[in-house]
Amino acid sequence: MLKILVRLYLVIIVAYAGALLLIPSAIVGAFQERFIAYNLDQTKGVKTLVVRQFQQAPRENWPLVEQELKAAFAPIELQLQRMDDADLLPDERARLVHGLHVVRIAEWGYYQTVLAPLGEGWLVRLHAPPDPVDINVLSWGVTVLIGAALLGCLLLWVWPHWRDLERLKETAHRLGRGEMSQRTHISPRSNIGELAGVFDTMAGDLERHVNQQRELLNAVSHELRTPLTRLDFGLVLLFDEVPPASRKRLLELVGHVRELDELVLELLSYSRLGNADQPRERVEVSLLELVDSVLGAFAEELDSRGVQWEVRADNTLPRFVLDPRLTARAVQNLVRNAMRYCDRRLLLWLRLEADGACLLTVEDDGIGIPPEERERIFQPFYRLDRSRDRSTGGFGLGLAISRRAIEGQGGTLTVRQSPLGGAQFRVRLPAG
Repeated sequence: MLKILVRLYLVIIVAYAGALLLIPSAIVGAFQERFIAYNLDQTKGVKTLVVRQFQQAPRENWPLVEQELKAAFAPIELQLQRMDDADLLPDERARLVHGLHVVRIAEWGYYQTVLAPLGEGWLVRLHAPPDPVDINVLSWGVTVLIGAALLGCLLLWVWPHWRDLERLKETAHRLGRGEMSQRTHISPRSNIGELAGVFDTMAGDLERHVNQQRELLNAVSHELRTPLTRLDFGLVLLFDEVPPASRKRLLELVGHVRELDELVLELLSYSRLGNADQPRERVEVSLLELVDSVLGAFAEELDSRGVQWEVRADNTLPRFVLDPRLTARAVQNLVRNAMRYCDRRLLLWLRLEADGACLLTVEDDGIGIPPEERERIFQPFYRLDRSRDRSTGGFGLGLAISRRAIEGQGGTLTVRQSPLGGAQFRVRLPAG
């Protein structure tokens, strides 16, 4: 908003300066005859007095009269000249020959030079010198004060708009963070009151739809878990009652039921993370210890697959205040995703950035992620074509849950190409 104000003020000042330079000249040029006639009338009295002083003295005493008038008229310059020596325009010479005086106008239509005929081929020249430095400074001071007054008026006019637009922007940011109950609370009498009203109506509709969706998801998920638990329990009880040939099939059914139950749990987790009103735990923890504890759960599987895994960390890495449960969940999902697609290597790297934030990267040496897919993989239920199979692709919720868990703490989660050849997931957690 400040940039808009500065730009608007600069436009006004440039337009004002341009008007000062161009408009007076244009007006004087368009009405030059009227300005000349006006100035001829204004200088008629002075011209008559000066000419009379010369005409009352003999011709040989004119230089003495010139010196006396110079002192009397200072700082206006007075000079006695022969008409042939003066740089005259044809129309000026014609007026002087007919006994009429001439004026030369300057900026803003004021006269600068007066030429009065004395007869016998002589004329007297009255010329107003340039303004002194202090007068010029005062004139520019007036211009600057006018510009300051314009800025003050502009600020008074812009301030209510600025205040309401900032409030509208802040409300939009909070809605984007999931605080669906936020409203602008801008008065209908405001200049953007109508816009704010439409925005609040949209926010109310959005809150209602999101709450309905969340309530439906929670209700369906909870209602599904009960029959799934019963079905799992019933299938296990049937294990000893079915013929041995059917037990393998029964175990497969139990696996499908438990997979569906796991999906329901993932849906509940994703839904809860989308609720900005849910309190977040804030604990000071060591990220290196947290990462080690997460990898400890996967160490046996990694070693059995022959994967070379490594954790690197800066020696100066401080403790961070964060939600350990959400952070661990996000790192678990990223490590599980890297394990799924790595060939031989998996690397976790903790680095401290210049602004005090921590950068955690999870990298693998797999086939990577195409650039056009790198943002879409964080969408719920989205899986790359090569991972459509449930044995490798999961439910497509892990990365979406990780991003929500990190962004809920003010951090970011992105992906790019890893120097190892595969994908590099970058978790940036802010300081404090």
